[in-house]
Amino acid sequence: MSRFSNTLIGFLNLLTLLVSIPIIGGGLWMARSTATCESFLQRPLMVLGFVILLISLAGFIGACFHVVWALWVYLVVMLFLITALLAVTVFGFVVAGPGGGVEVPGRNYKEYHLQSYSPWLRKRIENPDYWMTIRSCILGSKTCSKIVMWTPVDYLTRDMSPIQSGCCKPLTSCNYEAPMMTQDPDCYKWSNDPSVLCYECDSCKAGVLEDVRRDWHKLSILNIVMVMLLIGIYCIGCCAFQNAKRDDSYPSNRMYKVRPKWNFYSGGR
Repeated sequence: MSRFSNTLIGFLNLLTLLVSIPIIGGGLWMARSTATCESFLQRPLMVLGFVILLISLAGFIGACFHVVWALWVYLVVMLFLITALLAVTVFGFVVAGPGGGVEVPGRNYKEYHLQSYSPWLRKRIENPDYWMTIRSCILGSKTCSKIVMWTPVDYLTRDMSPIQSGCCKPLTSCNYEAPMMTQDPDCYKWSNDPSVLCYECDSCKAGVLEDVRRDWHKLSILNIVMVMLLIGIYCIGCCAFQNAKRDDSYPSNRMYKVRPKWNFYSGGR
């Protein structure tokens, strides 16, 4: 059982060590890419990859070579990682819970309103510096150019992503022949200029938050799976730690028992 737990924890940590490499690579790719708007995930993704790399290395060395201090560090960091993942998961469900789109009569797409999202997300997206970064990202991704050639029939029958719905067209309810006071303020932020469109509209910010909300839900589900997996690995790691401590103390006990017998024979000579 002792060898089995050590072999198993060594194998699992070797596997997670290999998994951490594409995680770090993905973070580096996202940092260099100008076509992705998931910039808020770059740093957490890279940090997660490096943490997994380090703790997997410590666990692999400790389990395979019976290094007690490496396993001790591994278990402490693993406990911190489990706690952090639980906190992030709960935070994600609380912050990303509110939101969602509103059905548009006669359309297959939905429209999004900034007031539907949590105050924490709204405060972040309304920061001018942060929004300029996101705005530049959307322009660079050519998201709106994909629907430039749509016909009126396409707008009636085809679906749109949240960002396309919020940033690439005016609100469906806009009626430019009606008095200004009766219109949503976003209606008069719209421009046919491809560099402007509705990028300063609240509906565009809401579309970005909807993408963030969906991503956070996916990450939260993944985090739950990871936490369950890490708890199982942590329990096996505790067994490997006890085995390493026992093996570390065994040679001294063995020498203590052997020495009197060796002295007896040497004395007899």
